[in-house]
Amino acid sequence: MFEYNDSLSALNTDSPLLEKLQRIHDTLLVHFDAVSRIAVALYDPKTDLLKTFIHSSGGDQPLSHYQAFLSEAPSLMEIVKTGKPRVVNDMTVFAGGEHEHTQKIAVQGYGSSYTLPMYMSGHLFGFVFFDSYQKNAMTEELLHFLDVIGHLVSLMVMNEIATVRTLVSTVQAARDMAHLRDTETGAHLDRMSHFSRIIARELAPVHGYNDEFVEHVFLFSPLHDIGKIGIPDSIMLKNGRLTDAEYEIMKTHTIKGRQIIDTILKGFALEGFQHIDMLRNIAEFHHETLDGKGYPQGLSGDEIPIEARIIAVADVFDALTSRRPYKKAWSNEDAFQNLFALADIKLDRQCIEALVNNRAEIVAIQAQFKEEVFA
Repeated sequence: MFEYNDSLSALNTDSPLLEKLQRIHDTLLVHFDAVSRIAVALYDPKTDLLKTFIHSSGGDQPLSHYQAFLSEAPSLMEIVKTGKPRVVNDMTVFAGGEHEHTQKIAVQGYGSSYTLPMYMSGHLFGFVFFDSYQKNAMTEELLHFLDVIGHLVSLMVMNEIATVRTLVSTVQAARDMAHLRDTETGAHLDRMSHFSRIIARELAPVHGYNDEFVEHVFLFSPLHDIGKIGIPDSIMLKNGRLTDAEYEIMKTHTIKGRQIIDTILKGFALEGFQHIDMLRNIAEFHHETLDGKGYPQGLSGDEIPIEARIIAVADVFDALTSRRPYKKAWSNEDAFQNLFALADIKLDRQCIEALVNNRAEIVAIQAQFKEEVFA
């Protein structure tokens, strides 16, 4: 009998996903020091977007806060078509490539790479990339290990993201059964979650947020109003203006949302899940305002978590530009003007600017997730 140090024991903890990836990379480097980078990109089939997620590149960050349409990346599409990994032992074959990601990788100076597609239940989930600064680094011996490591990373990432998606889907199903689809359509939730991601992505370089933060804002944003499950239909579905007493009851959806989230997290045994406080903050604080006159706690300025400030801007913008039985849809430009009128008073100016500066992407999202028709 002797003690043995498990180099991957961190994978059994609730450590952040990024730390787990780094631990895997460190273990790999003990045997193969040629592997300079492991990176994971996630695929969104609804929009065809491939999005950077996590990487273990250390100080070298050739691609961060980046997204591209998979259909516009021929080399990756070939991997999807064949369903097989790709080995490139001389990256100069991509010299002269027009895509931004190809150019950035080339500038970084990588010599060889191995790309493994990730699949969940037969559907593309994303890619795992292994890069080396050395040409011809991808030997048969190394590739044997990368197959194992790649699938380990794939399972680790899919397990975490699938858990979040299951959580979100479960709560959304509960919301739908509570008849809240009459007031919050699926299209609205798709749009505002993508708007939230735009804002988070634009703020990330300024505030030092990583791609994992951006992705979790996107994943959690549809649950911002989950507390409305606990609001009576007589108030929730009322056609006319709410009375003061009814509005006070409506405001409790933020506290109820936090309570529902905590109950579900306990049921899923996810209390220690990375970024879970972000979900709590989104549910509880998305109606706080910079002037301290919001609810439920009357937080002001930077007291309001950034994820809640992001969701507030995305939600207000989509509410303004969406048609409802009781209102016409505003134009985007009119909605932008309204947002700026609320800047530094109710809403975060940086969040507004991050959204407004991406007009073309906003229009594309609105076209992708069109407003549902109301009777």
